[in-house]
Amino acid sequence: MKPDAIIAKIREALPDAEVELSDLTGTEDHWKASIISAGFVGHSMMARHRMVMAALAEEMKGPIHALTLDVKTPEETKKV
Repeated sequence: MKPDAIIAKIREALPDAEVELSDLTGTEDHWKASIISAGFVGHSMMARHRMVMAALAEEMKGPIHALTLDVKTPEETKKV
C-alpha cells in the first residue's frame, strides 16, 4: 500500500495528525507510523493504538500486514 493512502486514512480520523511512515521491509506491507495528534490528548496508549487501527481496519485485512505505532500528543513531543 502506498504511503500517501495510509496517511490519508489516518488523517480522516485525526485531521491534525503529523504522520511519518517508514517501510520496514521495502514491500509496502510492513510499516512503522509515527503520529503526533492533539486527538490523542486524554487517551491511554491502548486507546490511541485503537484509534489508528480503526482508521486502517480495512487495510489491515490485506494490503498492510504489519504496523508498528509510535503515537504522541504535541505536548509529549516537547518532553525530552
